[in-house]
Amino acid sequence: MRTFYITTPIFYPNAKLHLGHAYTTTVSDILARYHRLKGRYAPEEEERVYFLTGSDENTQKILPAAKAVGQRPEDFLEGVVANFKNLFSELDISYDQFIRTSDEKAHWPGAQLLWQKLQASGDIYKKEYEGLYCVGHEAFLTPKDLVDGKCPEHGEVPKVVREENYFFRLSRYSETVRAHIESGEIAIFPETRKHEILSLLREGLQDVSFSRPTSAGSIGVPVPGDKTQVMYVWCDALANYLTALGFGQSDEELYRQFWPAQVHVMGKDILRFHAAIWPAMLLSANLPLPKALLVHGFIVSGGRKMSKSLGNVIDPEELITAYGADALRFYLARHISPFEDSELTRESFKDAYNADLANGLGNLAARILTLAESHLPEPVALPRLAFPREFSEALDRFEVNAAAELIATAVQKLDQKITATAPFKVVKENPEKGRECISELVAGLAAIVVMLEPVIPATARKIWVAIQENKKPETLFLRK
Repeated sequence: MRTFYITTPIFYPNAKLHLGHAYTTTVSDILARYHRLKGRYAPEEEERVYFLTGSDENTQKILPAAKAVGQRPEDFLEGVVANFKNLFSELDISYDQFIRTSDEKAHWPGAQLLWQKLQASGDIYKKEYEGLYCVGHEAFLTPKDLVDGKCPEHGEVPKVVREENYFFRLSRYSETVRAHIESGEIAIFPETRKHEILSLLREGLQDVSFSRPTSAGSIGVPVPGDKTQVMYVWCDALANYLTALGFGQSDEELYRQFWPAQVHVMGKDILRFHAAIWPAMLLSANLPLPKALLVHGFIVSGGRKMSKSLGNVIDPEELITAYGADALRFYLARHISPFEDSELTRESFKDAYNADLANGLGNLAARILTLAESHLPEPVALPRLAFPREFSEALDRFEVNAAAELIATAVQKLDQKITATAPFKVVKENPEKGRECISELVAGLAAIVVMLEPVIPATARKIWVAIQENKKPETLFLRK
């Protein structure tokens, strides 16, 4: 059986998850659900799916965040991770595993094994280094990365850090990684991100620090054979894609089944780590490369990236409380581009909710199933259902917004068919013809539900039950 392994980045648990995190995870969930459902509608396309998410806990950001609220790092982490999982539960995220890099049994052995493989290839060496360190990125920056002396992403002046670290010979892999990307062995979506990373690779990569001294207050996976150093967060964090599958454990069955990943999903701010450092690490360790990277843009509000200082931050919990999880899922799917920056405001969300769901899908389902309950003696015998070709092609290209647009178009067309055929009149004048017309509408609604299943699963389940029971569903979406 074919396999489909999809991952989100593991998120920093130094604060609550924001809409960007919700988008990454929801898009990944839609893709995972779509691939799981393939076999239901086309048995020959059945796939075994594994969906990974998690938290990146070996990070310096934890220490000040925990101190600010007067907690031990361990207690702080437990609370934040619980909030992560609660949001994922509310959003109906169907992950197979939540990996935590603080897990000494599940994560550390594989991370250390990967380090040893890099070391065995001659790609780990130790040297004294002085550089500009951005705590927000947990990375060293060069002067050309700065804008007015500050990190353009975090708006802070990086610290000048001088310490002795282990380095990874990333420079050795500039040409090799470039060749794998240019050939399409590692596909990068969209093309603009592919060109962006290829430009960086043509300039040539520089060796990168892969450890931090414990004397600097660093926490993380101990470097094998050197207790004075811990693995630098990105070396440790990227390894989670392997360790979650049992890499480095006595049982590597999941690793044998699912690696390499079919797609890593991430925001554009961490492209360099995933498209340059991660492939180089895998090449050094002589391990297979991931098949694809899906690199999405930022969610902006009022034309600007969401920021507490600008007062334009919108909490995903706020939208879920007011409109429901499926409303947020559908907005993210239809109105946020998987490739570019996209706008979201409270006003645009409310307008889309009413148009797409309250007046759109919800109203359509109520109209059709009210007719069915009133005029059909038993549930409709549905034809064989399947994902429409255009819908599958869109999701196979990771174009989640195009797939959601097909749903919206199908809703509009079926609504127009009701207006054109006026079944509520026909059934009175010619009951047999009227019932036939209503049955066709129910079948049309069922075809839409097939597409809804990976996108808004809870709503899809409610409509399926109503179709099978031949009853009008409870109100799906209240107009706001």
